[in-house]
Amino acid sequence: MKLQIQSIHFDADVRLTDFIQKKLDKLETFYDRIIGGEVFLKLEKNEEKSNKIVQIKLNVPGNDLLAKEQAASFEEAVDLAYENLKRQLQKNKEKMQTH
Repeated sequence: MKLQIQSIHFDADVRLTDFIQKKLDKLETFYDRIIGGEVFLKLEKNEEKSNKIVQIKLNVPGNDLLAKEQAASFEEAVDLAYENLKRQLQKNKEKMQTH
């Protein structure tokens, strides 16, 4: 899957971008018609530990799916967003099959 990964207010290292790519590639096992996606990584400037925000937008035929999660690490936020998108893809696939 073609992903555009953008980090806002910092530079993401290669290990993080590889982790995101591998994790989101697994979504194609649930729905094989994913066109591409955009990932936004943000660091929020506050004193809380969970100041890392991941926003993922997937392009699928018909509409776009969006997941936004906040956690203490980017990996944790990506895992949460992955689960969210997995549910959305399964619902979308069921809806397409009933039509």
